[in-house]
Amino acid sequence: MTEETLLEAEEKMEKAVGVAKEDFAAIRTGRPNPATFNKITVDYYGTTTPINQLASFSVPEPRMMVISPFDVSARTNIVNAIRNSDLGVNPSDDGQVIRVVFPELSEERRKEYVKLARTKSEDARVSIRNVRRRAKDSFEKAVKAGEVGEDEAHRAQAELEELAQKYVGSIDELLKLKESELLEV
Repeated sequence: MTEETLLEAEEKMEKAVGVAKEDFAAIRTGRPNPATFNKITVDYYGTTTPINQLASFSVPEPRMMVISPFDVSARTNIVNAIRNSDLGVNPSDDGQVIRVVFPELSEERRKEYVKLARTKSEDARVSIRNVRRRAKDSFEKAVKAGEVGEDEAHRAQAELEELAQKYVGSIDELLKLKESELLEV
């Protein structure tokens, strides 16, 4: 019973770290990254489709991303989706590929991205704490129901606390890396 709960909690904590990694990848730094476009969706024949399923990405220059749509008829929708996104870029369409030039990040914009990264990391920490709280509640209910002894529940709670500290530490490490990446000029 306690082992199952601990395994489930650990899985959920790993997922929270994975979501934080994805969120950090979407926050752009000086060099463009295809993950920057992960959250952008395009209306493709009446279906909302992620842009990374409609095109391939390449980075020919340090501040330019070239997007090659698989279906040429989707170019206009892709351009509109990028233009309407929160990236703050203006894509250009030459009939074959879409070029997106990323402006140099100002100091003010870098600080905004650091704040965004901190918010995303706090969301991940809260998620981990919620998983810990739910698991702890299930241990307490099992003790009250007589399914588990108090010693075993106490040991499982200590192990749960270690897991939570480990995953919160990995979130902090990811945040530290992202901050240094954002603030380097």
